[in-house]
Amino acid sequence: MIKIDEAIKFALSLPEAVELPHFEKTSFRVKKKIFATLDKTTSIIVVKLSEVDQSVFLDPKHQIIYPVSGAWGKKGWTKIELKKVGKSLFKDAIITSYKNIAPKGLIERLDQ
Repeated sequence: MIKIDEAIKFALSLPEAVELPHFEKTSFRVKKKIFATLDKTTSIIVVKLSEVDQSVFLDPKHQIIYPVSGAWGKKGWTKIELKKVGKSLFKDAIITSYKNIAPKGLIERLDQ
């Protein structure tokens, strides 16, 4: 289980990550590109994964990590239930999403 404040703190710990509003949700961005959104009312964070990464992270039996419905899900946008996910799985998914969006130089800083 990940608390909302823990999710925010971790997302903002990534190099040059910022928190900005995105409609009725909170977004986490790097260089103006969204790598995650958070719905505080449902405790769901949505991350941007590649199709391959999405297939690795999916958990159809437990409904912890699953694609967003419709076309966005087919493009890699993936929901994570914060009340059900373990910390290491959560961190891996956020970092993977960040790496899909961030410039190479920032990714190198993350890997140091």
